[in-house]
Amino acid sequence: MAEISVLFWDIGGVLLSNGWDHRARHSAAEKFGLDPVEFERRHEGVEREFETGRIDLDAYLTATVFYLARSFTHEDFRRFMHACSSPHPSALACARAVRTGGRYVMAALNNESDDLNRYRIETFDLRQIFHVFLSSCITGRRKPDPEAYRYALQITQRDPEEALLLDDRLENLESAARLGLRTLQVQDPERIREGLVSSGVVAG
Repeated sequence: MAEISVLFWDIGGVLLSNGWDHRARHSAAEKFGLDPVEFERRHEGVEREFETGRIDLDAYLTATVFYLARSFTHEDFRRFMHACSSPHPSALACARAVRTGGRYVMAALNNESDDLNRYRIETFDLRQIFHVFLSSCITGRRKPDPEAYRYALQITQRDPEEALLLDDRLENLESAARLGLRTLQVQDPERIREGLVSSGVVAG
């Protein structure tokens, strides 16, 4: 079997907290006095376009929140969305060590909207970790769509058996595995080094 030469990393749930998931949206509904059912319905209606870069944050907020007059602003809501992100320090330290080791191509492969993606890259200094960002807002492809993995392999010029996908979501891992990628489900970011070692990766 070919040696692993590229690591595809999910961000939310692996290196950082999930960005704009249902828990964050529920918290937003409580804080800003939104109808949680209506907010979620409107979110689902534009989620794909939002995460694949077809609409920006202002358009998303207009569709999901500011279709009615509000006592708060787009910027108030944007700051709340950003504040939902927090790091998993041990996982970030491990990823930095792997990058420093220089043995692998390090690629981010995550579903994220453009504004939040840029915020998280800058705030948590992810440029020190990754050679390339293959976020859905950039590529227009979302996991678990097989095209997201095919495109990542094309960009990195690797065969599937050379790639390891680290992700917390089983459906993403299953889709990648069907294409021949190796997979590692990250259930506890604090133990990510153990998982990498068990997958044959030199973790720093």
